[in-house]
Amino acid sequence: MFGSIGMPELIIIFVIALIIFGPRKLPELGRSLGKSLAEFKRASNELRSTLEEEIRIEEQKETTAKQAATTPASAPAAHPEEPVRHDHSA
Repeated sequence: MFGSIGMPELIIIFVIALIIFGPRKLPELGRSLGKSLAEFKRASNELRSTLEEEIRIEEQKETTAKQAATTPASAPAAHPEEPVRHDHSA
């Protein structure tokens, strides 16, 4: 919908902002805009890393479940060994 903003568009936006807000208020607005963009970028990176971690954990769970389903459990011995008898009649 919106194309990339080029230099002529940025100049027009800057001139309009200069007329509306004045030269004294413009640096303050720029700083607050920069801080807002930095906060948004940090939050989006944190969200992305959290989602990637959750996806990795889910994949590990699925892999573990598949391995558990395909690996047969070791069968118990059919006949336990006879107990050892110690004869103390000497």
